[in-house]
Amino acid sequence: MEIKKSPKADLESKKLTFTLIGLVVTLFVVWRVFEYKSYDKQTIDDLQRTVEVIEEEMVEITKQEQPKVQPPQPKPQVTQIQVVEDDVEVEDEIDINAEVDQDEVIEEYEFTPPEIEEEEIVEAEIFKVVEEMPEFPGGSAKLMEYIQKNIKYPMMARESDIQGRVFVNFVVEPDGSISNVAVLRGIGGGCDEEAVRVVNSMPKWKPGKQRGSAVRCAYTVPIIFKLQ
Repeated sequence: MEIKKSPKADLESKKLTFTLIGLVVTLFVVWRVFEYKSYDKQTIDDLQRTVEVIEEEMVEITKQEQPKVQPPQPKPQVTQIQVVEDDVEVEDEIDINAEVDQDEVIEEYEFTPPEIEEEEIVEAEIFKVVEEMPEFPGGSAKLMEYIQKNIKYPMMARESDIQGRVFVNFVVEPDGSISNVAVLRGIGGGCDEEAVRVVNSMPKWKPGKQRGSAVRCAYTVPIIFKLQ
């Protein structure tokens, strides 16, 4: 027996069918949306992890600089200020006049160095005759012997046949040394210079004495130049 549906029941059945289909479609769309978001989130997380890994791999390891040791700071110098009471008198006050007229002529200061007095060197008196006359070591005979051994006849005087006596004067100092050697009378030809050389080369003499004290004493020696 076929049951016939009324038009109203048929319409309700169609509405229910469309409603179920719409609900299924809606659920499917919602599911896809959630799946897409979950995929996107997972993909983004994966990308971030990949970037972090790459950044960690590309980090350059640099040498850490050791902190520089700062030199010790010098101790600050403390300036001590001495307070002077008002009633204390200060000596050597300097009066400075800061007001100067432009038309005023200022005299130039000329520095005059102080005069230095030269000390006069007073030489001891030279005696010509004393109580004890100077003496060559060993006496007059040793003096003549010393001169004959050390004298050299100048070639010029020899070639010119120059002969004679050269008188040489000198001073015997209190310590016996010889000074102030000079020719009183010469003959030339190089003989004068040779006589002075020999006298200067003499050893120390026994000094002359006056009243028991050694004094400066003048002495004259004749030196003979004679060709054989």
